[in-house]
Parts: sequence; structure tokens; C-alpha cells
Amino acid sequence: QVRLVESGGGLVQAGGSLRLSCAASGIIFSINKWGWYRQAPGKQRDLVASITNGDDSPNYADSVNGRVTISKDDVTSTVYLQIDNLKPEETAVYYCVARGDSESGNFAAWGQGTQVTVTS
Repeated sequence: QVRLVESGGGLVQAGGSLRLSCAASGIIFSINKWGWYRQAPGKQRDLVASITNGDDSPNYADSVNGRVTISKDDVTSTVYLQIDNLKPEETAVYYCVARGDSESGNFAAWGQGTQVTVTS
């Protein structure tokens, strides 16, 4: 069974930066796509960024483009999300998702989420 664990969330002032991490564990043959989503209280879960194996152009939501960088480490099966110039309205639980192939076949796994709180 593939498991994702996020870390790096916390309390930050507006204008600050955070680097979120998400590590995958289990018997994983390949991860084809990673994504970061966020969900604010009372709102839907929205895509922040995604990166596809072999694709040199990550995908970013318009609201974060230019302030966010998604990167991955295939050796450690870890994905990162660097967020700069954070805004209070970006307070949310941030989730990572991975899709790939494991000993159990194709998988799509979500992490438990990490809270990001931005104060004004």
C-alpha cells in the first residue's frame, strides 16, 4: 500500500515563504504524476501545482503562478512545493497526491494534509 506523508506546514506571516514536502512510501515501481492541492475552510479542494514524469513544464494554477515552484526527487519519491509571498487567503490544508505503479498495480494516493496558516 502506498502512503504519502506531508510536512512543512505551519504559521507564517503574509509575504513569507514555506517549503512543503511529501514523501511516498511502499513498494513503488514508478510515480508518473505528482500534484499539490489545497482546501480552505468551506471551500472545494483546488489544484495548486502538478508535475508529470518526463514533462519539463510543471502546471500551476493562475493564482500562484510566479510564486510557487513544484519539484520532485525520484530517488527518494518526494515532491516539494515552494510557496513565496504567501497571502492570508492562501490559508488552507495542503494535500499532495501521487499516481503511479506499485506492487499492487496502478495507484492514486493522497496524503493526510498539512495546515498552512498565513497571518496578516
